[in-house]
Amino acid sequence: MSDDRDAWLGAAERALRAAPPTALLAAAGELLAKYVQASEVTLLLADYGLTVLQPVTRLPHTGEQVPVRDGAPAGRAFSAEAPIVEVTSDPGIVIAHLPITVRGDRLGVLSVRLPEPVKGAPRVLELAAFATAFGHELIVAERDTDLYLQARRRRRLTLAAEMQWQLLPGRGFSRPEVTLGGHLEPAYAIGGDNFDWSTSDDFLTVTVTDGQGHGIDAALLTNLAVNALRNARRAGIGLEDQACLADQAVYAEYGGKRYAPSLLLRFDLATGQAQAVDAGSPQLFRLRDDTVRRVPFEAQMPLGMFEETDYRLQSFEVLPGDRLVIVSSGVHGSPNEGRDAFGERALQEIVAATRTSSAHETARAVVDGLMQHHGGHELPQDAAVVCMDWRGRQP
Repeated sequence: MSDDRDAWLGAAERALRAAPPTALLAAAGELLAKYVQASEVTLLLADYGLTVLQPVTRLPHTGEQVPVRDGAPAGRAFSAEAPIVEVTSDPGIVIAHLPITVRGDRLGVLSVRLPEPVKGAPRVLELAAFATAFGHELIVAERDTDLYLQARRRRRLTLAAEMQWQLLPGRGFSRPEVTLGGHLEPAYAIGGDNFDWSTSDDFLTVTVTDGQGHGIDAALLTNLAVNALRNARRAGIGLEDQACLADQAVYAEYGGKRYAPSLLLRFDLATGQAQAVDAGSPQLFRLRDDTVRRVPFEAQMPLGMFEETDYRLQSFEVLPGDRLVIVSSGVHGSPNEGRDAFGERALQEIVAATRTSSAHETARAVVDGLMQHHGGHELPQDAAVVCMDWRGRQP
Protein backbone atom coordinates (compact mmCIF):
# COMPACT_ATOMS: atom_id res chain seq x y z
CA MET A 1 0.00 0.00 0.00
CA SER A 2 2.86 2.37 0.87
CA ASP A 3 4.47 1.89 -2.56
CA ASP A 4 1.12 2.57 -4.30
CA ARG A 5 0.60 5.64 -2.14
CA ASP A 6 4.07 7.01 -2.84
CA ALA A 7 3.63 6.35 -6.55
CA TRP A 8 0.38 8.29 -6.94
CA LEU A 9 1.49 11.11 -4.66
CA GLY A 10 4.75 11.43 -6.55
CA ALA A 11 2.94 11.48 -9.88
CA ALA A 12 0.46 14.03 -8.53
CA GLU A 13 3.24 16.33 -7.28
CA ARG A 14 4.95 16.25 -10.67
CA ALA A 15 1.67 17.07 -12.42
CA LEU A 16 0.99 19.99 -10.05
CA ARG A 17 4.47 21.39 -10.69
CA ALA A 18 3.85 21.23 -14.43
CA ALA A 19 0.47 23.01 -14.26
CA PRO A 20 0.20 26.70 -15.22
CA PRO A 21 -0.19 28.98 -12.16
CA THR A 22 -3.88 29.65 -12.80
CA ALA A 23 -4.66 25.99 -13.52
CA LEU A 24 -3.62 24.43 -10.20
CA LEU A 25 -7.19 23.74 -9.10
CA ALA A 26 -8.12 22.21 -12.46
CA ALA A 27 -5.02 20.01 -12.30
CA ALA A 28 -5.88 18.95 -8.76
CA GLY A 29 -9.42 18.04 -9.85
CA GLU A 30 -8.17 15.89 -12.70
CA LEU A 31 -5.61 14.14 -10.49
CA LEU A 32 -8.05 13.40 -7.69
CA ALA A 33 -10.68 12.20 -10.15
CA LYS A 34 -8.13 9.79 -11.55
CA TYR A 35 -6.67 8.47 -8.31
CA VAL A 36 -9.55 8.67 -5.80
CA GLN A 37 -12.61 9.01 -8.06
CA ALA A 38 -13.32 12.52 -6.78
CA SER A 39 -16.36 14.12 -8.40
CA GLU A 40 -15.73 17.67 -7.18
CA VAL A 41 -12.77 19.60 -5.75
CA THR A 42 -13.16 23.05 -4.17
CA LEU A 43 -10.34 25.36 -3.09
CA LEU A 44 -11.22 27.62 -0.13
CA LEU A 45 -8.71 30.31 0.81
CA ALA A 46 -8.68 32.18 4.12
CA ASP A 47 -9.49 35.86 3.77
CA TYR A 48 -7.17 38.48 5.25
CA GLY A 49 -9.24 38.77 8.42
CA LEU A 50 -9.31 34.97 8.94
CA THR A 51 -13.08 35.16 9.34
CA VAL A 52 -14.23 33.31 6.20
CA LEU A 53 -12.94 30.83 3.63
CA GLN A 54 -13.37 32.15 0.09
CA PRO A 55 -13.99 29.71 -2.81
CA VAL A 56 -11.60 30.21 -5.73
CA THR A 57 -13.46 30.42 -9.03
CA ARG A 58 -13.00 32.36 -12.24
CA LEU A 59 -12.72 35.97 -11.09
CA PRO A 60 -14.46 38.30 -10.55
CA HIS A 61 -17.09 35.72 -9.67
CA THR A 62 -16.82 33.74 -6.46
CA GLY A 63 -18.77 31.06 -4.67
CA GLU A 64 -20.47 31.18 -1.29
CA GLN A 65 -18.18 32.04 1.61
CA VAL A 66 -17.71 29.56 4.44
CA PRO A 67 -17.44 31.15 7.93
CA VAL A 68 -14.44 29.90 9.85
CA ARG A 69 -16.19 29.80 13.21
CA ASP A 70 -19.78 28.66 12.67
CA GLY A 71 -19.01 24.95 13.04
CA ALA A 72 -18.92 24.18 9.31
CA PRO A 73 -16.64 21.19 8.54
CA ALA A 74 -14.33 23.23 6.32
CA GLY A 75 -13.98 25.89 9.00
CA ARG A 76 -13.22 23.27 11.65
CA ALA A 77 -10.58 21.68 9.41
CA PHE A 78 -8.93 25.08 8.94
CA SER A 79 -8.98 26.04 12.63
CA ALA A 80 -7.84 22.63 13.91
CA GLU A 81 -5.36 22.11 11.05
CA ALA A 82 -6.64 18.55 10.76
CA PRO A 83 -8.67 16.71 8.09
CA ILE A 84 -12.43 16.54 8.65
CA VAL A 85 -14.57 13.97 6.81
CA GLU A 86 -18.16 15.09 6.25
CA VAL A 87 -20.84 12.47 5.59
CA THR A 88 -23.23 13.71 2.91
CA SER A 89 -26.88 12.92 2.24
CA ASP A 90 -25.79 10.94 -0.85
CA PRO A 91 -25.25 7.29 0.09
CA GLY A 92 -21.61 6.27 -0.06
CA ILE A 93 -20.37 9.83 -0.71
CA VAL A 94 -18.25 11.90 1.68
CA ILE A 95 -16.45 15.22 1.51
CA ALA A 96 -12.90 15.30 2.84
CA HIS A 97 -11.97 18.78 4.05
CA LEU A 98 -8.18 18.95 3.94
CA PRO A 99 -6.31 21.85 5.57
CA ILE A 100 -3.69 23.49 3.36
CA THR A 101 -0.79 24.36 5.64
CA VAL A 102 2.79 24.96 4.49
CA ARG A 103 5.47 24.98 7.19
CA GLY A 104 2.95 26.24 9.70
CA ASP A 105 1.38 28.90 7.45
CA ARG A 106 -2.37 28.25 7.12
CA LEU A 107 -3.61 29.03 3.61
CA GLY A 108 -7.05 27.44 3.41
CA VAL A 109 -8.85 24.15 2.79
CA LEU A 110 -9.16 21.74 -0.13
CA SER A 111 -12.61 20.11 -0.07
CA VAL A 112 -12.84 16.85 -2.03
CA ARG A 113 -16.12 15.08 -2.77
CA LEU A 114 -15.47 11.38 -3.30
CA PRO A 115 -16.81 7.88 -2.66
CA GLU A 116 -16.48 6.72 0.92
CA PRO A 117 -13.03 5.12 1.13
CA VAL A 118 -13.00 1.34 0.93
CA LYS A 119 -10.24 -1.10 1.69
CA GLY A 120 -7.25 -0.37 -0.51
CA ALA A 121 -8.35 3.16 -1.38
CA PRO A 122 -6.14 6.13 -0.47
CA ARG A 123 -6.65 7.14 3.13
CA VAL A 124 -7.45 10.59 4.45
CA LEU A 125 -3.86 11.15 5.59
CA GLU A 126 -2.68 10.52 2.04
CA LEU A 127 -5.18 13.08 0.79
CA ALA A 128 -3.84 15.45 3.46
CA ALA A 129 -0.35 14.92 2.05
CA PHE A 130 -1.71 15.83 -1.39
CA ALA A 131 -3.20 19.03 0.07
CA THR A 132 0.18 19.96 1.53
CA ALA A 133 1.88 19.40 -1.83
CA PHE A 134 -0.84 21.53 -3.41
CA GLY A 135 -0.12 24.27 -0.86
CA HIS A 136 3.57 24.37 -1.76
CA GLU A 137 2.68 24.84 -5.42
CA LEU A 138 0.08 27.47 -4.49
CA ILE A 139 2.74 29.60 -2.81
CA VAL A 140 4.98 29.33 -5.86
CA ALA A 141 2.06 30.15 -8.19
CA GLU A 142 1.29 33.36 -6.26
CA ARG A 143 4.53 34.82 -7.60
CA ASP A 144 3.16 34.70 -11.14
CA THR A 145 -0.57 35.35 -10.83
CA ASP A 146 -2.91 37.55 -8.79
CA LEU A 147 -5.70 34.97 -8.89
CA TYR A 148 -5.24 33.56 -5.41
CA LEU A 149 -4.48 36.87 -3.72
CA GLN A 150 -7.59 38.40 -5.28
CA ALA A 151 -9.72 35.43 -4.32
CA ARG A 152 -8.83 35.92 -0.64
CA ARG A 153 -10.34 39.41 -0.52
CA ARG A 154 -13.78 40.11 0.85
CA ARG A 155 -13.31 43.72 -0.23
CA ARG A 156 -10.61 45.91 -1.65
CA LEU A 157 -7.47 46.49 0.42
CA THR A 158 -6.18 49.99 0.96
CA LEU A 159 -2.83 50.68 -0.71
CA ALA A 160 -1.17 50.77 2.71
CA ALA A 161 -2.64 47.36 3.58
CA GLU A 162 -1.46 45.96 0.23
CA MET A 163 2.07 47.03 1.10
CA GLN A 164 1.92 45.63 4.62
CA TRP A 165 0.57 42.20 3.70
CA GLN A 166 3.15 41.83 0.94
CA LEU A 167 5.87 42.68 3.47
CA LEU A 168 4.99 39.77 5.78
CA PRO A 169 7.00 36.52 5.79
CA GLY A 170 3.66 34.69 6.14
CA ARG A 171 1.03 34.35 8.86
CA GLY A 172 2.52 31.28 10.45
CA PHE A 173 5.67 29.20 10.69
CA SER A 174 6.56 25.90 12.30
CA ARG A 175 9.66 23.81 12.86
CA PRO A 176 10.38 21.19 15.54
CA GLU A 177 11.48 23.72 18.15
CA VAL A 178 8.83 26.39 17.72
CA THR A 179 5.50 27.40 16.16
CA LEU A 180 4.53 30.96 15.28
CA GLY A 181 1.17 32.49 14.41
CA GLY A 182 0.59 36.16 13.62
CA HIS A 183 -2.21 38.52 12.67
CA LEU A 184 -2.70 42.14 11.60
CA GLU A 185 -5.85 44.19 12.12
CA PRO A 186 -7.72 46.06 10.67
CA ALA A 187 -6.93 43.45 8.04
CA TYR A 188 -8.12 45.43 5.02
CA ALA A 189 -6.82 48.82 6.12
CA ILE A 190 -3.66 48.11 8.16
CA GLY A 191 -1.12 50.90 7.92
CA GLY A 192 1.95 50.87 10.16
CA ASP A 193 2.10 47.70 12.27
CA ASN A 194 3.96 44.65 11.04
CA PHE A 195 5.90 41.56 12.11
CA ASP A 196 8.78 39.62 10.63
CA TRP A 197 10.72 36.46 11.37
CA SER A 198 13.58 34.43 9.97
CA THR A 199 15.23 31.18 10.99
CA SER A 200 18.62 29.57 10.47
CA ASP A 201 19.86 26.18 11.62
CA ASP A 202 20.57 27.57 15.07
CA PHE A 203 18.60 30.78 15.62
CA LEU A 204 15.17 32.35 15.22
CA THR A 205 14.79 36.12 14.91
CA VAL A 206 11.38 37.76 15.45
CA THR A 207 10.60 41.47 15.19
CA VAL A 208 7.40 43.47 15.67
CA THR A 209 7.39 47.00 14.27
CA ASP A 210 4.87 49.72 15.12
CA GLY A 211 5.26 52.34 12.38
CA GLN A 212 4.16 55.77 13.57
CA GLY A 213 1.18 57.35 11.88
CA HIS A 214 -1.60 56.06 9.64
CA GLY A 215 -2.20 54.99 6.07
CA ILE A 216 0.39 55.21 3.33
CA ASP A 217 2.81 57.32 5.40
CA ALA A 218 2.92 54.67 8.10
CA ALA A 219 3.27 51.88 5.53
CA LEU A 220 6.23 53.58 3.86
CA LEU A 221 7.91 54.10 7.22
CA THR A 222 7.39 50.48 8.24
CA ASN A 223 8.61 49.19 4.88
CA LEU A 224 11.83 51.15 5.35
CA ALA A 225 12.31 49.96 8.94
CA VAL A 226 11.58 46.28 8.22
CA ASN A 227 13.79 46.17 5.15
CA ALA A 228 16.59 47.97 7.00
CA LEU A 229 16.36 45.34 9.75
CA ARG A 230 16.40 42.54 7.15
CA ASN A 231 19.37 44.07 5.37
CA ALA A 232 21.32 44.28 8.62
CA ARG A 233 20.28 40.76 9.71
CA ARG A 234 21.35 39.29 6.38
CA ALA A 235 24.75 40.93 6.78
CA GLY A 236 25.25 38.57 9.74
CA ILE A 237 25.63 41.21 12.46
CA GLY A 238 24.36 41.11 16.04
CA LEU A 239 20.89 42.11 17.17
CA GLU A 240 21.97 45.39 18.74
CA ASP A 241 23.80 46.42 15.56
CA GLN A 242 20.76 45.48 13.49
CA ALA A 243 18.81 47.99 15.56
CA CYS A 244 21.56 50.61 15.18
CA LEU A 245 21.69 50.33 11.39
CA ALA A 246 17.89 50.38 11.03
CA ASP A 247 17.79 53.39 13.35
CA GLN A 248 20.28 55.21 11.12
CA ALA A 249 18.31 54.36 7.98
CA VAL A 250 15.04 55.68 9.40
CA TYR A 251 16.67 58.81 10.83
CA ALA A 252 18.44 59.53 7.54
CA GLU A 253 15.07 59.52 5.76
CA TYR A 254 12.89 61.32 8.31
CA GLY A 255 15.33 63.29 10.47
CA GLY A 256 13.62 62.25 13.69
CA LYS A 257 10.20 63.57 12.64
CA ARG A 258 8.91 60.02 12.20
CA TYR A 259 10.10 56.86 13.88
CA ALA A 260 9.34 53.17 14.18
CA PRO A 261 9.01 51.61 17.66
CA SER A 262 10.17 47.98 17.40
CA LEU A 263 10.89 44.93 19.52
CA LEU A 264 13.73 42.70 18.28
CA LEU A 265 14.09 39.15 19.62
CA ARG A 266 16.64 36.43 18.84
CA PHE A 267 16.34 32.87 20.16
CA ASP A 268 18.96 30.14 20.35
CA LEU A 269 17.04 27.09 19.12
CA ALA A 270 19.29 24.66 20.98
CA THR A 271 19.35 26.28 24.43
CA GLY A 272 16.34 28.62 24.64
CA GLN A 273 18.62 31.53 25.53
CA ALA A 274 17.16 34.70 24.06
CA GLN A 275 18.26 38.27 23.41
CA ALA A 276 16.07 41.35 23.13
CA VAL A 277 16.34 44.96 22.04
CA ASP A 278 13.33 46.97 23.20
CA ALA A 279 13.30 49.91 20.80
CA GLY A 280 9.88 51.30 21.51
CA SER A 281 6.38 50.20 22.38
CA PRO A 282 5.66 46.53 21.44
CA GLN A 283 5.33 44.35 24.55
CA LEU A 284 6.04 40.67 25.29
CA PHE A 285 3.89 38.45 27.50
CA ARG A 286 4.84 34.94 28.62
CA LEU A 287 2.55 32.08 29.65
CA ARG A 288 4.42 29.62 31.86
CA ASP A 289 2.84 27.09 34.23
CA ASP A 290 -0.64 28.65 33.76
CA THR A 291 0.68 32.08 34.80
CA VAL A 292 0.80 35.02 32.40
CA ARG A 293 3.25 37.83 33.02
CA ARG A 294 4.69 40.64 30.98
CA VAL A 295 8.40 40.23 30.35
CA PRO A 296 9.94 43.61 31.27
CA PHE A 297 12.74 45.07 29.19
CA GLU A 298 14.75 48.25 29.44
CA ALA A 299 12.89 50.72 27.25
CA GLN A 300 15.11 52.32 24.62
CA MET A 301 14.52 54.87 21.88
CA PRO A 302 12.36 53.92 18.86
CA LEU A 303 14.16 53.37 15.58
CA GLY A 304 14.84 56.70 13.90
CA MET A 305 13.96 59.04 16.78
CA PHE A 306 17.54 60.27 17.30
CA GLU A 307 20.73 60.10 15.28
CA GLU A 308 23.11 57.22 16.06
CA THR A 309 21.30 55.76 19.06
CA ASP A 310 23.36 53.16 20.92
CA TYR A 311 21.18 50.09 21.58
CA ARG A 312 21.86 47.54 24.31
CA LEU A 313 21.00 43.84 24.52
CA GLN A 314 19.03 42.21 27.27
CA SER A 315 18.89 38.47 27.92
CA PHE A 316 16.11 36.15 29.02
CA GLU A 317 15.29 32.46 28.71
CA VAL A 318 12.43 30.45 27.29
CA LEU A 319 11.62 26.95 28.49
CA PRO A 320 9.85 24.07 26.74
CA GLY A 321 6.12 24.66 27.08
CA ASP A 322 6.42 28.46 27.21
CA ARG A 323 4.04 30.54 25.12
CA LEU A 324 5.12 34.07 24.17
CA VAL A 325 2.69 36.68 22.86
CA ILE A 326 4.04 39.90 21.34
CA VAL A 327 1.65 42.80 20.80
CA SER A 328 2.03 46.26 19.31
CA SER A 329 0.89 49.44 21.06
CA GLY A 330 -2.33 49.28 19.03
CA VAL A 331 -3.22 46.28 21.22
CA HIS A 332 -1.91 46.94 24.73
CA GLY A 333 -2.54 50.68 24.71
CA SER A 334 -5.67 50.92 22.58
CA PRO A 335 -8.43 53.04 24.22
CA ASN A 336 -12.12 52.50 23.57
CA GLU A 337 -14.79 55.20 23.38
CA GLY A 338 -14.75 55.40 27.15
CA ARG A 339 -10.98 56.06 26.92
CA ASP A 340 -10.15 52.90 28.87
CA ALA A 341 -7.04 51.16 27.53
CA PHE A 342 -7.27 47.50 26.55
CA GLY A 343 -4.49 46.95 29.04
CA GLU A 344 -2.30 44.27 30.52
CA ARG A 345 -5.01 42.55 32.55
CA ALA A 346 -7.24 41.92 29.54
CA LEU A 347 -4.29 40.51 27.60
CA GLN A 348 -3.34 38.22 30.46
CA GLU A 349 -6.89 36.90 30.72
CA ILE A 350 -7.13 36.13 26.99
CA VAL A 351 -3.72 34.45 26.85
CA ALA A 352 -4.58 32.34 29.90
CA ALA A 353 -8.01 31.39 28.55
CA THR A 354 -6.56 30.22 25.21
CA ARG A 355 -3.64 28.22 26.62
CA THR A 356 -4.90 25.01 24.98
CA SER A 357 -5.55 26.67 21.61
CA SER A 358 -3.03 26.80 18.78
CA ALA A 359 -0.67 29.73 18.35
CA HIS A 360 -2.72 30.89 15.34
CA GLU A 361 -6.00 30.78 17.24
CA THR A 362 -4.51 32.57 20.23
CA ALA A 363 -3.26 35.44 18.05
CA ARG A 364 -6.73 35.69 16.56
CA ALA A 365 -8.36 35.53 20.02
CA VAL A 366 -6.32 38.54 21.15
CA VAL A 367 -7.61 40.46 18.12
CA ASP A 368 -11.19 39.30 18.84
CA GLY A 369 -10.86 40.53 22.43
CA LEU A 370 -9.58 43.86 21.18
CA MET A 371 -12.53 44.13 18.79
CA GLN A 372 -14.95 43.47 21.65
CA HIS A 373 -13.18 46.17 23.64
CA HIS A 374 -14.12 48.55 20.82
CA GLY A 375 -17.70 47.34 20.68
CA GLY A 376 -17.17 45.14 17.63
CA HIS A 377 -16.24 48.07 15.42
CA GLU A 378 -13.21 48.33 13.16
CA LEU A 379 -10.13 49.25 15.15
CA PRO A 380 -9.12 52.91 15.26
CA GLN A 381 -5.44 51.94 15.51
CA ASP A 382 -3.31 49.32 13.80
CA ALA A 383 -2.69 46.14 15.78
CA ALA A 384 -0.13 43.37 15.34
CA VAL A 385 -0.06 40.13 17.35
CA VAL A 386 2.47 37.28 17.22
CA CYS A 387 2.04 34.14 19.33
CA MET A 388 4.97 31.75 19.73
CA ASP A 389 4.89 28.24 21.23
CA TRP A 390 8.33 27.10 22.34
CA ARG A 391 9.14 23.39 22.47
CA GLY A 392 12.91 23.57 22.33
CA ARG A 393 15.32 21.20 20.68
CA GLN A 394 15.17 17.58 21.74
CA PRO A 395 18.49 15.98 22.73
